Amino acid sequence: MSILIDRNDRIIVQGITGNVGSNFAERLIKYGTPIVGGVTPGKGGRNVVGLPVFDSVYQARADLGATASLVTVPPAFVKDAVLEAVDAGIALVVVYTEHTPVHDALEMCRYARVRGTVLLGPNSAGCVSPGLANLSDLDDSNLAPGRVGIVSKSGTMTYEAIEGIQRVGLGASTIVCLGGDPVVGTGYAEVLERFDSDPDTDAIVLLGEIGGRAEIEAVEVIRRMAKPVIAYVAGRYAPKQKRMGHAGAIVERGQDTAEFKIEALRAAGAEVADQVTRIGSLVARAVRIT
Repeated sequence: MSILIDRNDRIIVQGITGNVGSNFAERLIKYGTPIVGGVTPGKGGRNVVGLPVFDSVYQARADLGATASLVTVPPAFVKDAVLEAVDAGIALVVVYTEHTPVHDALEMCRYARVRGTVLLGPNSAGCVSPGLANLSDLDDSNLAPGRVGIVSKSGTMTYEAIEGIQRVGLGASTIVCLGGDPVVGTGYAEVLERFDSDPDTDAIVLLGEIGGRAEIEAVEVIRRMAKPVIAYVAGRYAPKQKRMGHAGAIVERGQDTAEFKIEALRAAGAEVADQVTRIGSLVARAVRIT
């Protein structure tokens, strides 16, 4: 079992005729992800890497039974693409596109939540259940299936955690990248709850960073979780009022500093690594204890 995505999904790429979309489609096919087609308005009837292209998500869902979508369209068209996918009944939407306008993100994130669609992003590296399905830019050749859940804002930092848990002989059940923008559709709390109820996940790695309150909002969930949570918060020495990497990684108030988040996570019962390279050993110890 996995959370969010598995081999039973039927995935489409919105923007499949663009360079990013077609490259994604080709790679996902190569590693066996159940991708069934794509959508680009005005280009229906074409084929990209052997997959049919439709003018709308409604057509792709009706003809192919699409259940999940990867959005790779330019920033100005992201909101319309997400609203269309939600209205068409797509259960999971991953927005890979960067630089989505904040007002557009606010509107589409609220709409997805009200309609019951899980939205990752904007600016999300995606999600993957190794060996089952990959709706992310994480390379399958670097992933190993296992029983550790990973939730993160950063694709790069996720690779470091993956390397750490694989070094101690463990693998991942599902990896979820929320996105690095100030406004995203899904937070840590929702993903942690899913991992806690997943019978094939034994421990969870939470990778946080400065900026925003997503990690703080997860604290109450961690406090009541049955499974161990190992956390790491990047940006401990970042200067205030200076953006570090992600658009959302900027300290503006006291509660969005690394120090505040670390103390809150520890108080809730999470084991917090002082270095990203220690994540693997802490996970191994937690799994042995449980």
